[in-house]
Amino acid sequence: MRSLNLVDPWVQSRSILKQPLPFGSLIGFVYNPRIVCKPDFSKSRKFISSLNVSAIVTEHEAKVLTSDEESPFDFKTYVLEKATFVNKALDEVVSVKNPVMIHESMRYSLLAGGKRVRPILCIAACEVVGGKQSAAVPAACAVEMIHTMSLMHDDLPCMDNDDLRRGKPTNHKVFGEDVAVLAGDSLLAFAFEFLATGSTGVSPDRVLAAIGELAKAIGSEGLVAGQVVDLSCTGNTNVGLDTLEFIHLHKTAALLEASVVLGAILGGGSDFEVEKLRTFARKIGLLFQVVDDILDVTKSSAELGKTAGKDLVADKTTYPKLLGLEKAREFAQKLNEEAKEQLVGFDPYKAAPLVALANYIAYRQN
Repeated sequence: MRSLNLVDPWVQSRSILKQPLPFGSLIGFVYNPRIVCKPDFSKSRKFISSLNVSAIVTEHEAKVLTSDEESPFDFKTYVLEKATFVNKALDEVVSVKNPVMIHESMRYSLLAGGKRVRPILCIAACEVVGGKQSAAVPAACAVEMIHTMSLMHDDLPCMDNDDLRRGKPTNHKVFGEDVAVLAGDSLLAFAFEFLATGSTGVSPDRVLAAIGELAKAIGSEGLVAGQVVDLSCTGNTNVGLDTLEFIHLHKTAALLEASVVLGAILGGGSDFEVEKLRTFARKIGLLFQVVDDILDVTKSSAELGKTAGKDLVADKTTYPKLLGLEKAREFAQKLNEEAKEQLVGFDPYKAAPLVALANYIAYRQN
């Protein structure tokens, strides 16, 4: 990346960027707070010895996930390795501190499983432009914290009012609405703290550019914009495709796009590489939502790990509702192909994870 428009020159000289970065011991990059909370609640911590990695695909799905039939790329092994690594990092950085309740609430949703698509995309994008995994891990953790926050808030009675998430009772059902709101806020704040202080081996201007990119993706022009329009359109029978696309490009695609762009920026990608990967991510972000809409009307709650058919009950506009089920599937296929076209020109070996991830999003079953 030869120019970073998100960065004002004066920022690069600020003292906070020159301060030494603190690190923990587990994986070499983990943030270690300067102020340790007292009393010590380490004995109360419920260490997760075998974190659930639900991103592993079925045997049927595995057949369609590699870049081509002759590809030696092992997607299932790749996902298991990356998701396990991210889970361990999240478990380490979001530990139980004082006050215990808020941290338990944060960990309850953050470590409840999930596909870890966003952090894996972040790492894969970093590596496709020639960067090292270590450069992307703080950003990968940050986007997963923010994604989890968005789910916690989305499930609240004032929003989508859901009782089930990742096969478990939603956060507010366990900890109460007040704690769920605060735990989500805490994950949001810590995501930026960890991205700012945990990134090593990356120039300050790129770290700052990544922070700016992430903030814009989730703010009033990004994720929040999509959520607000989505809420205002619930029950409205006149919602068209343009409005539906706006909702999901912002509500769903924006954070997926940020995940990829952050990885590319922190991995040292050029402007051209970053923008190609941005377009790739935007396509798969919209694809993710189209598939989500399809699954909502074709799968059971047990299969999805969340409440099935809730969009129909809430009278929300979805792609199957507007296009019909078969046309929605055709649209998903089109988005998948257009996304993978953006990877032409990258090293095919390094791009294989992104190709497979696009296919995974297209063919996932939950």
